[in-house]
Amino acid sequence: MNKLYFLILLMFSSKITNAQVKSKAFDSLLNVMVTKAVPLVGCEDIKKMKNIVLLDTREKREYEVSHLKDAKWIGFETFNLKNVASVPKDANIVVYCSIGVRSGKIGEKLMQAGFKNVHNFYGSIFEWVNQGNPVYDMAGKPTNKIHGYNWKWGVWCNKGEKVYE
Repeated sequence: MNKLYFLILLMFSSKITNAQVKSKAFDSLLNVMVTKAVPLVGCEDIKKMKNIVLLDTREKREYEVSHLKDAKWIGFETFNLKNVASVPKDANIVVYCSIGVRSGKIGEKLMQAGFKNVHNFYGSIFEWVNQGNPVYDMAGKPTNKIHGYNWKWGVWCNKGEKVYE
C-alpha cells in the first residue's frame, strides 16, 4: 500500500509543475534533488514566458563557458541580494544552474526577499542543451560548449562539448 501511495503522489506532484525532462533517469534524480519550494518550469514553459528575467546561479567560470541568452550571472557561493537590486520584485524570474539544485536554493532566498514570480528551471542548463536549445559565450555568440560542473554531474548533459575547467 505504501508503494502505491508513493507512486500516486509522485505522479500527482509531477503533473502540478508541467516541468519535464526527456530522460526518465534524469527525472528520477531531479525528483529527489530539486526543491519543490520554488515553482518549477521546463524548457517549453521558458520559451512561452514573456518579460522573463533569467538568472544564472552557477559559478562565474561555468557562466563564462556558456549561458542562456540574456541571462544575468548572480552566482551561488557569492550570491548576495545586491546582485539582484536592479530586478523588479514583480518580475517574471527564472533561476537556473546545471540541473536545478543550486538555483532552487537561490530561488528560495529570492522568494524570502519578496520577489513574487520566481521559478526554478527543472533540469536547468543541462536539459536546455539536451533538448537542442542554444547557449551563448561571453561574446554573445552561440557555442557548443557547456560546463559539466564535474564528471559525476556532467553525465546528465548528453549534448555539446563538456568543459570542466
